[in-house]
Amino acid sequence: MSERASVPKEDEESAEADEAEAETTESAVETGAEAVVAALENADVEYLFGVTGGAIMPVYDALYEHEEMTHITMAHEQGAAHAADAYGIVTGDPGVCMATSGPGATNLVTGIADASMDSDPLIALTGQVPTDFVGNDAFQETDTIGVTQPVTKYNIFAEDADTVGDDVGEAFALADEGRQGPTLVDLPKDVTKGETDQQPGTPQTPDTYNPPEEADEVIVQAAVEALADADRPVILAGGGVIKGEACDELRQFAREYDVPVITTMPGTGAFPEDEDLSMGIAGMHGTGFANLAISNTDFMLAVGTRFDDRLTGDIETFAPDAEIAHVDIDPAEISKNVQADYPLVGDAKRVIRQLDDALPAAPDADEWLETCDRWKDEYPLDYETPEDEPIKPQYVVEKYDELTPDDTIVCAGVGQHQMWAWQYWTYTEPRTWVTSHGLGTMGYAVPAAIGAKLAAPEKEVVAFDGDGSFLMTGQELSVAVRENLNITIVVLNNEAVGMVRQWQDGFYEGRRMASEYPWIPQFDKLAEAYGAQGLRVEDYDDVEETIQEAREYDGPSVIDAIIDPSENVYPMVPSGGDNARFALNEQHLEDI
Repeated sequence: MSERASVPKEDEESAEADEAEAETTESAVETGAEAVVAALENADVEYLFGVTGGAIMPVYDALYEHEEMTHITMAHEQGAAHAADAYGIVTGDPGVCMATSGPGATNLVTGIADASMDSDPLIALTGQVPTDFVGNDAFQETDTIGVTQPVTKYNIFAEDADTVGDDVGEAFALADEGRQGPTLVDLPKDVTKGETDQQPGTPQTPDTYNPPEEADEVIVQAAVEALADADRPVILAGGGVIKGEACDELRQFAREYDVPVITTMPGTGAFPEDEDLSMGIAGMHGTGFANLAISNTDFMLAVGTRFDDRLTGDIETFAPDAEIAHVDIDPAEISKNVQADYPLVGDAKRVIRQLDDALPAAPDADEWLETCDRWKDEYPLDYETPEDEPIKPQYVVEKYDELTPDDTIVCAGVGQHQMWAWQYWTYTEPRTWVTSHGLGTMGYAVPAAIGAKLAAPEKEVVAFDGDGSFLMTGQELSVAVRENLNITIVVLNNEAVGMVRQWQDGFYEGRRMASEYPWIPQFDKLAEAYGAQGLRVEDYDDVEETIQEAREYDGPSVIDAIIDPSENVYPMVPSGGDNARFALNEQHLEDI
């Protein structure tokens, strides 16, 4: 009896059906555009954020029949990039944004640059004029590759319909692997319309791409010996802890060896802020006690941070007495800004495990821990709430935090409202703080809230925005209404570009040039015009009730919170200053 004859008939029919299905799948790719879509399917992409147009139209047409992926049409390409960026922050997987050529592509650039500064996983697909027209100043042509090269981890001009699918897969893989970041594939219309039967494979990085995994054991041993001998050790947790999925390892390490933990702004949530070992947030508007810990430590284990200027202030006064062990997957970051005594190049999760395995004993730091606790008592984050003055923004943030679960995702634009949302919300979990860090992009909050909610539909999402920030991308509220996303946007409204106004008062003798609005719309009424719920709050007694009303509403809400226009963000370290000399109020700032 032949081997085939021994196969049961139902199994044989099933195998034939599978073969037929495979053949159908193979023949499904007939154009470059269909290869692009197949590559996205191979990457298990669920959502795409974009705005269509002429040059990208073949790819959109190929998406028409693919129900596995949902395209979210944004109001503006910048919003598409920010939504995709936030999606990537919350999921840990690359978000996808799309735009047509020319202005579509250039409108993505702000979001791409934002993702580059913050090492966020993102892939951008841009339409391009046909290859023969490139360089002729054709309608809606721009040199997208040249424009985006400085702000992408990798970009490529697709040249052939047979290879364009693999171009997209490679870009997706590179956005995700190693130090995450944005990538871009520029798609000429003749390539996406061109005929091909080449099925793209699963996303893969080039064979030459080998990011480091484990640090040099000799340096690891030297670092742990220095840590064990330290009297005043700290851990500085940066965004790389979260992106490297190393939060559990870092938390276990800190708890086992009783080392205080300070978080950078991108590292917020890496270590729970309600634990005794937490020293909170550091830098220009960090806590006084965190900055004192940095200024007095004798050993710093810095993980996944690039030591940017908003964290360090004056490099010469940053952790002046400390030996520094710097863990980073990107060797270019080691000693770029702060000299590392122990350069530990590798994956954060793996390197922390190496340190844990090698550390001979916990440092004897009981006296240091007592000092850190004393600083917490001496320099708490606080504010006053006089009943005869407008609402303090800090109160709105704290009250919202009090009413919501620990896993609530907080998005923020850029400015004073961002700092209050960072300072006065207690973050205990990673991937719950979604904002623009390095680039400082106003207008980030509303589209980010859309991306965050689609990334984690089971979680609450609130966006704290400023009136200035909201005016930049508030039109994305139309998308939240259309998609019926249950998000809340709290506009901390002080009728000014508040951080600029604060700096003008502090450093420009109060010359408030172009920082105040003589007129702005009523944001609650504007929300209603978009079809969202609009709420307004002006009194302390109404804050909790208004927040609850927004939370209970099935759909997007906007709270126009009229706050004290004179309120400023403190503590504050002047730009390029000494972290140990932080101002707690305006008078302190004048004395520094």
